[in-house]
This record gives sequence, structure tokens and C-alpha cells, in this order.
Amino acid sequence: MKNLFLLTFFAFALVFSTEATAQKFSGLDKSPLDIASFPASYKEADKSVRVIYSRPQLKGRSLEDLAPEGKVWRTGANEATEVTFYKDATVGGKAIKAGTYALFTIPGDNEWTVILNSNLNQWGAYSYDSEGDVARIPATASTDEEELEAFSIAFEDDGKMVMGWSTTRVSLPISF
Repeated sequence: MKNLFLLTFFAFALVFSTEATAQKFSGLDKSPLDIASFPASYKEADKSVRVIYSRPQLKGRSLEDLAPEGKVWRTGANEATEVTFYKDATVGGKAIKAGTYALFTIPGDNEWTVILNSNLNQWGAYSYDSEGDVARIPATASTDEEELEAFSIAFEDDGKMVMGWSTTRVSLPISF
């Protein structure tokens, strides 16, 4: 009888006690996290490079307001974008050792400067310090007819990394 009472008590406590097991989850991020890698095919496990970034949306704003020309930009939203080279690489003609770097850019009219920085775990570009720069690489900027609402990064078949937002496209050659 005593065991039946204890069993009934615990069953009652589990059914009506949500406080101990309830988990508070945040809503969806307004700038969701994404990953781009090369080779891009999910069927190839041996990746050479991976970029982890958040995807801000234009939402009626201009690219120039969100990523001002001539100023260091976090290249995405939220945390600074991180790029991991699993192999030594040549990025825009510069030798880059395998490793993980924060990726910043300085937007320009026909050319953007891509910055690989050794200081990781940064929020945005607020604590950006050029002392940690490993390389500053010029990248070609162009325009496209298709407008992208969300900032996006993709790799072409030859390893070139392309960043796109609004009608702007920035191409950065990478080889391994």
C-alpha cells in the first residue's frame, strides 16, 4: 500500500510539474546562421574551406546604410563571420595558412577589401583590431540583375567565393 501511494504521488508530481522540465527557447533569429563550404556538394566530405556567417536581410534598407563604403564591416550579422581553411590556401594571390580567421570586409565601389583576422569570438566589428590582420585582399565588386534580400555567400566550382547582397556581388579567388 505504501509503495502504491509513493508511485501515485510521483506520477501525479510528474504530470502536473512542468516547472522542473520546461525549457525556455528563444524565437527564430532575424538573421539566421548559415554555412557555405567548398567543395559545395554535400556529397564531398573532404572540405577545403568553410564559412560560418549570419544572413542579415535588407528589409527596405539600403546596402550602403548596412555596410557603409570605406568602413570595416563584419560581413554578415551578429557575430563576426568566421572562415576555416582546412588546407593551406592562396586567397587573392596571398598565401594563407590552414586555420580559422574572422572575416571582415571594407566595401568599396568597384573593389572590396577582404580582411582575414586572427581575433576570433567577436561580436560584429565593434572590437575589430587591425593588429590581428593576417591578410588584406582586394576583391572585385560588380552588380547583378538579381536582387538578393538576404546576404549570401557561395562557392563556385573553381573555388571562387562570392558574397552577394542586394545587386552587389563580390568575388574572391581561392585555390588550394
